[in-house]
Amino acid sequence: MLRKFLISHFLFLFSYSCFAQIDSCHLRISLLTCSPGEELYSTFGHSALRVTDSVGNEDIVYNYGTFNFDEPGFYTKFIRGKLMYYLSTQDFISFKQDYELEKRSMIEQVLNLSCDEKQKMVQLLHENLMNENKFYKYDFLFDNCTTRLRDLLEKSGDTAVHFANVVKEKTSFRQHIFEYMDYNDKLWTKLGMDLLLGNNTDAIMTNREAMFLPDYLLKGFDSGRIGNKPVVSSKITVIDLPVEKPKKNFFTNPVFIFWLLFIAIVLLSLSKSRRAKSLLYGFDGFLFFITGFAGVVILIMWFGTEHIVCRNNYNILWAWPTHAIAAFFINSRKKLPAKYFTLTAIVELVVLLIWFFVPQQMNPAFIPVVLLLILRSLHYAKQPAYNI
Repeated sequence: MLRKFLISHFLFLFSYSCFAQIDSCHLRISLLTCSPGEELYSTFGHSALRVTDSVGNEDIVYNYGTFNFDEPGFYTKFIRGKLMYYLSTQDFISFKQDYELEKRSMIEQVLNLSCDEKQKMVQLLHENLMNENKFYKYDFLFDNCTTRLRDLLEKSGDTAVHFANVVKEKTSFRQHIFEYMDYNDKLWTKLGMDLLLGNNTDAIMTNREAMFLPDYLLKGFDSGRIGNKPVVSSKITVIDLPVEKPKKNFFTNPVFIFWLLFIAIVLLSLSKSRRAKSLLYGFDGFLFFITGFAGVVILIMWFGTEHIVCRNNYNILWAWPTHAIAAFFINSRKKLPAKYFTLTAIVELVVLLIWFFVPQQMNPAFIPVVLLLILRSLHYAKQPAYNI
C-alpha cells in the first residue's frame, strides 16, 4: 500500500513538473530588425521585440520607439532633447503590414532563452508597460529603442551575455552614423548633422555601444552568447524585399555645389561692372548672415538643450554668431567693421589651416564656405564699402 502511494505520488509530482515546464515554455521571443526606410526618421532602421504566447494565443510586438506627435510642445521638447519616448505594444500582423506598406525588409531572430529567462524578460516588459515606467528620455546614441532591447537581454540572462566584435576597430559614432547617410545619399542631411554634432560624436565606440543601431544589434545577437549557448537559435526572413541602393547624383552633392559657388563668386569678384558689385553685395550680406545664424543655432544646441552629442562643437570656430550682425555693416565706411573683417579673415584662415587637426571630424564640404568668408572679409578689410 505504501509502495503504491509513493509511486503514485512520484508520478503526480513528475507529471506536474513536466506540465509546469511546458507551461512556462509556451513563450517564443524574437528580435525583429527592420531595414532603413526613405524618411529621415527611418534612415537607420528599427528594432522591436516579438513575444508569441501559444497558451494565451497572443502575438505581440513590444516597441520602445514610440512618441506622441500630439504632446503639448512636441517640437520644442524634441529640439531641446526633452521629448519622452515610451514602450508600446502592437499585434504582430499589423506591425508587419506597416513595414510591408513601407517596402521595408524584416528579419526575425528567435532567442535561445531558457524558460526562466523568457519569463523574466516578459515580466520586465510588463513592468516597463506600466504608466510609471513606460516613459524614458530618448538619447540617440546611448538610450534608444535598440539599446533598450540589448539591455533587456542582459537583464534577463541567467548568466552574463557576451557579444563578439561587430565593428571595425577605432570606429567613431560619427563614422557609424554616416555610413547610413552616405549609403542612402542623404548628403544634405549629413551636412546639417555635421554642423550641429560636437566632438562627443567622434568618441571611439566600444563593441557594446555600437549596438545603438539596429543592424549592429542584429550582428551582436548573431554573435552573442549567454554562458555557453548562442543568443539566437534560428533566423527567419519575415519580409524579403530586394535592397535598392539609392541613385546618387553628383550634381546635387554639397561639395560640388559649394565649390561651384566658390568659383562663381571668384569670377564675379574679378568683374568691374556695377551689376556684379550689386550681386556681390547681396551675396555677402546673405553669406555672413546665414553663417552667423548657423553659429547661433550651434550655441543653442550646445548650451540650451540636453543633447550631449551637440556639445563641444568646433564648427563655432568658423561659424561666428557675430557674423549675423556684421552682415548689416558690410557697406559701412567706419573703421570698426573693417577691423572686424580683418580679424575674421585672419582667424578663418587659421581655422582652415588646422581643419583636419582639430579634435572633431569637420565636413570638407564647408571648406569652400570658409574660403568665401576669407575672400569676402579681405575685400571689406581693404575697401570698407561698395560704390553702388
